[in-house]
Amino acid sequence: MTLSVVIVNWNTRPLLVRCLNHLKGLKLPHDCEVFVVDNGSWDGSAEAVRGAFPQVKLLENNRNLGFAKANNQALRRCAGQYVLLLNPDCYPEEQAVQILLRALVDDPKVGIAGGALIHPNGRPQNAFGAAPTLATELLPKGVLQILLPRRYPSKRMSPVKPLEVEAVLGAFLMVRREALVQVGGMDEGYFLFLEETDWCLRMLKKGWKVIHVPNARALHLQGQSAEQDLGRARVEFNRSRYRFFAIHRGRLSWMALRAGILLKCVLNWLSSGVMARFPLARRQHWARRHEVDRLLLSWQLRGCPAGWGLDSRSSSYHS
Repeated sequence: MTLSVVIVNWNTRPLLVRCLNHLKGLKLPHDCEVFVVDNGSWDGSAEAVRGAFPQVKLLENNRNLGFAKANNQALRRCAGQYVLLLNPDCYPEEQAVQILLRALVDDPKVGIAGGALIHPNGRPQNAFGAAPTLATELLPKGVLQILLPRRYPSKRMSPVKPLEVEAVLGAFLMVRREALVQVGGMDEGYFLFLEETDWCLRMLKKGWKVIHVPNARALHLQGQSAEQDLGRARVEFNRSRYRFFAIHRGRLSWMALRAGILLKCVLNWLSSGVMARFPLARRQHWARRHEVDRLLLSWQLRGCPAGWGLDSRSSSYHS
């Protein structure tokens, strides 16, 4: 089989149905299989797939197991020489999947290829870049991308041909089976965020290339699952960030990151609190942000305990 497609879903039924209908209209290889892994949704997502898309291979979890573990469930079952990971809020352009596939076929040293992501208004999103360092996490990324564009590539570069990078986003990502067998699946220690970045670095360490393919474009509505609980999502992002540094950057960098993020949390909480009371500000927006900042700061001050994020394996949070 040439291609397997894997979609992980959590309570985004309308987007999932739209995505599966969209795939029907694309010119995918005739020997293509599609998996949907439903992470314990309560919005009828699984029922919608069973009723309207009987050809789709549906894997149902009774709770939210996280992005990495859900993808791995399908990856172990995929028969394709290449596997496309696709978010339910991501809709490739007509030839985008074939372009991504061709990039892998043309260069047997490429382990992972990621496409370009765009907003509904056509503006580009960040779909690739450097793996996190202390500089990227504690300094303004925009400044780094302007001053050191080769070290910190971004959408500002507007590449016109495939570009070797350290990491691509998992919303529209294709992996070669040979590389998958050698490197293994995603690290299930990540519940959400940075699992694909970790995967890309592991690919690079094994000698595989990771590339961004700019003319393989997809509309991406971005962050639909995480937006359902922004505060807990921010906690989960920071937990993943700390895990990434512990694995890839060493203890000293991990400690420096923890101290730097704590300081940023204090400053963010103070500034959003001021703005929430400022007469001319968007008070509702800043009040919500202040609540998110309060949750994140409290989590940091308590030593980053388990059970405060999205991971249902360590909390009573219903997911």
